[in-house]
Amino acid sequence: MAFKIWGSDGRVLYSANPNLVGLQFPIEGGLKKAFQGDVYTEVSDLNKEENIFEEGSSPQLIETYAPIRVEGEDEVAAVIEFYQTMDDLKGEILAARQRSWVVVGVSSVVVYLLLAGLVGRASNTILSQQDELKDKVVQLTSLLAQNEQLHNRVSRAATRAAALNERFLLRISSDLHDGPGQDLSLALLRIEELADTCEACTVRVSKGRVMSQDFRTIQTALQSALDDLRAILAGLRLPEIKKLSLAETVERAVRDHERMTARVVPITMQDVPDGAPLSVKITLYRILQESLSNGFRHAKDSNQRVHLACIAGHLNAEISDDGPGFLFSTESSDQHLGLVGMRERVEILGGTFDVESGPGSGTTIRARLPLAILESEDE
Repeated sequence: MAFKIWGSDGRVLYSANPNLVGLQFPIEGGLKKAFQGDVYTEVSDLNKEENIFEEGSSPQLIETYAPIRVEGEDEVAAVIEFYQTMDDLKGEILAARQRSWVVVGVSSVVVYLLLAGLVGRASNTILSQQDELKDKVVQLTSLLAQNEQLHNRVSRAATRAAALNERFLLRISSDLHDGPGQDLSLALLRIEELADTCEACTVRVSKGRVMSQDFRTIQTALQSALDDLRAILAGLRLPEIKKLSLAETVERAVRDHERMTARVVPITMQDVPDGAPLSVKITLYRILQESLSNGFRHAKDSNQRVHLACIAGHLNAEISDDGPGFLFSTESSDQHLGLVGMRERVEILGGTFDVESGPGSGTTIRARLPLAILESEDE
């Protein structure tokens, strides 16, 4: 739409605006690069002083600076400046932008369809897995409920077994007391009468003994057998501990031992609750009874002591002494039936049992009993 010709000194040699011809302006920007031999193009806002004439025709124009050389030489004699409108460029930019929008739109639709397909398949897979997981959770819940029922039944059976065991022992005690015990008592009574009658009898029997000596021998044997039987009966018969507290049960077991052995056994208790399941009290009583009896039998002056503590819902019982000790292993259980019986009593209730001993280092028996046990109904 217009052009100028610039001289090497920055003067306008020609312009459509006669007022600019002969004026001199600074050589800079695109004009400077053109005098250096380059073709330079830019979109100009026409805010320079030399663009006053062109500024009124359009807000923006494309300015192009091209060097003019002397024919046959590289020297730039002048620079021609062209002014072009933006219409064609804007049309091309708009067309390119529209093509870009179309490409972006089509690509977005394709990507959306692909993602929708992938998400749909993934969603269907997740839903299918969720259904399978729900089925497995239902099955697992059912199995857990069955397991809980079986566990409760086992716990009730274990506690019932402890009570039934004591009933069997009580029945055996009663049978021995009413049967052989009564017979031994009657026989001993009759022997005593016969021994008194034959006290002065000098009739000799075999090996030169008099009859009164044989009667006294029989009397002594029967008395010893009756004493042993009564001791066994005392161990079989469990005292009435159902109404006793846990501390009273412990004191009852220790006092019974002290009464039979004439030895004092100190007791220490820490946070011991009053109430406890009957099976726990029975097991604890039998453990104390067996442990103290074994300790006294193998080492009478062994400083026996009992310590109980309640920790995290479990009752920890510790019976220790300073006796000679022994070597214990599960492989030699036939030689330690009492310890094996105590272990079985504790483990049937879900507790733990441990024996710590060694030659010359004393013995410590530890039992850990759970206090939360399902009690079965009396049958």
